[in-house]
Amino acid sequence: MKNTLFFILLWPCVAFSQFTQIKIVKEVRTKDKGLIVSAHPLASEAGALMLRKQGNAFDAAVATQLALAVVYPQAGNLGGGGFLVATKTNGEKFTLDYRETAPSKAYRDMYLDKKGNADTDLSQNGRLAVGVPGSVAGFFATLKHCKLPMKVLIQPAIELAQKGFAITDREASLLNREMPSFERHNKIQTVFQRKSKWKKGDILIQKDLAETLKRIQKEGAEGFYQGETARLIVAEMKRGNGIIEMGDLKNYRVIERKPIMFNYKENEILSMPLPSSGGILLAQMLKMSSFENLGNHRHNSPVAVQIMVEAERRAFADRAEYMGDPHFIEDRTQMLISDDYLKKRWKSFDRNWATPSAAVGKITKQPEESTETTHISILDREGNAVAVTTTLNGLYGSKVVVAGAGFFLNNEMDDFSIKPGVPNMFGAVGGEANSVQPGKRMLSSMTPTIVLKNGKPFIIVGTPGGTTIPTSVFQSIVNIVDFGLNAADAVNSPKFHHQWLPEGVLVERTFPEKTIESLIKKNYSFVKTEQIGRTELIVIDEKGVATAIADSRGDDSVGLE
Repeated sequence: MKNTLFFILLWPCVAFSQFTQIKIVKEVRTKDKGLIVSAHPLASEAGALMLRKQGNAFDAAVATQLALAVVYPQAGNLGGGGFLVATKTNGEKFTLDYRETAPSKAYRDMYLDKKGNADTDLSQNGRLAVGVPGSVAGFFATLKHCKLPMKVLIQPAIELAQKGFAITDREASLLNREMPSFERHNKIQTVFQRKSKWKKGDILIQKDLAETLKRIQKEGAEGFYQGETARLIVAEMKRGNGIIEMGDLKNYRVIERKPIMFNYKENEILSMPLPSSGGILLAQMLKMSSFENLGNHRHNSPVAVQIMVEAERRAFADRAEYMGDPHFIEDRTQMLISDDYLKKRWKSFDRNWATPSAAVGKITKQPEESTETTHISILDREGNAVAVTTTLNGLYGSKVVVAGAGFFLNNEMDDFSIKPGVPNMFGAVGGEANSVQPGKRMLSSMTPTIVLKNGKPFIIVGTPGGTTIPTSVFQSIVNIVDFGLNAADAVNSPKFHHQWLPEGVLVERTFPEKTIESLIKKNYSFVKTEQIGRTELIVIDEKGVATAIADSRGDDSVGLE
């Protein structure tokens, strides 16, 4: 696959006061150097810089996330949260849950009007939509696995915010599109608002964000969760109907969890457990599809797609009924991924006909989906592997920028079931298991995943995309393991998605028409979309050669040590 080059990147930026020279690299193969794949070339380069400073995969993960908070404001963040899945060369396997939490003043029916109807505008836009941010705490929780200090890891982000960088055409288009929302939800002018339209190459300088990053550099996590930045967040809440208080910020905690682990065709899969639905869904979909052995069929053939769609349908029906924050519900993970349960689930599969979604759950009308999140896949020369997915939830989150601090706040409260049976912005339906409660973590679809072969990293994968995340990771794995696709084709071949409700199968416009026509005859319906996700993938072969692929669907780029 050819690389797409814009400019040449120099770091640190010596010849220019701003970061205007950028190189987008879509594919790299190497045997003895570390690799980072992220949504933005400057962020990938920040991570690669840490590897060249003798840091490890965890150093790269922190630096890349911090840089994304500057150069990728649509999803990279300080004001959101995320999940990290990791395996270390010493055999240690763990996850970090720095998902946002509901504020202490949150309550079950907070998004219902006087008639008991759900007001999704309140849960998706403005200050009431904001959950307590977890990202910064997540960076510091990762630090114990790092070699370099935070003052070094955060420096590239500070420079990017302070000196400015040239925005891409995609970012310019999104900023222009969302300008009315920024004006509606911000009472104090932000750096993202301007009278003239943004265009490719315009320089974005974020002085307030640079000062926020400097406080974190100097004061640690307290520089975000206490002191001046915390005061600015609470002040922003008071400009509207927000409910986050100082105590919510001070009391936020990261949770280290055991990965969800299961075997698939002699490979060990590590993924994110609850409160992510992703790991459970991935286990269910892989196991159910294995009953029909996908390897006997062609990639994106009618039979293969039908098997995968029906596995997705059944898994997402379980998502709505059973999944939520494990500290607030009975954790049914082991039952849901057990062979006995899944074989019973699969008995209704009929290769001659589509299973009606009504047969596996109650039908509810669904809205259109949104797909903003960001993922990073990392492998270092020692063999440590990190998959990390973070989010603001929707595009630019709640659309609210913390005045004086310069970063967007999430709209993660919409990931709760604001009323049982009412779908969120991604179309996902939930019940009591994912209802709003103070301190609770909202259910997520993020699916950072590592596949091990013979105990060593084989595949590192993840993607943005809302509810399309687990199905895209599912497809990436079977594309390699079952269909034998190379890494580039595994990422860039046309994708499809089904999530129980709505009934239609979502497909990219380049999806094979013959497959669609064949499945329509079996009573499947299809909805076409421009793109599904932006997968970041690293595949390591038996000789130790690693291939990193940045999705062609965006400005995603590979960084090399």
